Amino acid sequence: MLRHYDAIGLVSPSGRTEAGYREYSQADALRLFQVESLRSLGLGLAEVRQALSQQAPHPDVLIDALMVRSRERLAAEQALLCRLTAVSATSPDDWSAVLDVVHLLKGLESTHAPERQRAAFDAASSDAPLAALIAHALLQEQEPNVAGALHWALGRTVGSGTSVLGAALQQPDPAVRERAVLALAKLGGSDAVESLRGSLLDPAERVRYRAARVLGGWGIRDAIPLLIEQVLGGIHDVEAADALADLAEDPAIAKQIVERFEAAISDGPADVQTRVRICQALAEFNGTASALLARLAADPDPSVARNARYVMCIRHDALT
Repeated sequence: MLRHYDAIGLVSPSGRTEAGYREYSQADALRLFQVESLRSLGLGLAEVRQALSQQAPHPDVLIDALMVRSRERLAAEQALLCRLTAVSATSPDDWSAVLDVVHLLKGLESTHAPERQRAAFDAASSDAPLAALIAHALLQEQEPNVAGALHWALGRTVGSGTSVLGAALQQPDPAVRERAVLALAKLGGSDAVESLRGSLLDPAERVRYRAARVLGGWGIRDAIPLLIEQVLGGIHDVEAADALADLAEDPAIAKQIVERFEAAISDGPADVQTRVRICQALAEFNGTASALLARLAADPDPSVARNARYVMCIRHDALT
């Protein structure tokens, strides 16, 4: 290293011994320390020379550029680690199996959607345990048709992607977390339920609301407050109302839901559209909703009253 630094004139000794060996002074040692310090930040030798001669760009500019390079290297290393992890997860018996997995990975990572979709179908027909690999691909997929193929493949490949999807619920990107919720919804099972319970507290509204709709459809009571929020706010209110109707098959739960809707009307000035949505949400409830519907049928707004009376009629027809 010292020989190379000397050869390029970056750190040259102040003198030589009688035997011809390099002899470095204290100033030379300081220069070497400065070179190594800058090298530790990722500067190339040419950049170090410029910096020490005060010919380099302003430190802020160069440091920002170094940070960009560092992030690119980290991303490349992370991609390599993910690829190695994916190959390892398939427990290949020989190098032929490794090559098959790498070929599939390349297909899933293609920039062309048809190639990714074809790779998903290939994965579904493989005997290798590819579920974790498919789950990773699904979390990044933005093209609906490819995502659909990956969902289909995930339900048919050997192994389980639930742990990968559950871990993805902690990712910083809400879009990734929402994809994980959707994938877990299609997989189902007790592990998916436990993973999605935590998503009811997700900081992103769209993530926690989707998790609530999934869990509500599975009969999980913890989802009720968020489902009611969606009905009141008009956010996927039809799906939320369907989930509430499933939960309301239990009379005790139905009573709790109706009481929450009553409170929403009584505690604040619920607007007309909100009251209409409440009427519609109560359409499939049992007798516990009768009193609230009667109250809404007398609402001063004609559209609210009309919707409430209509719901009361179809409920009556369903019972006769």
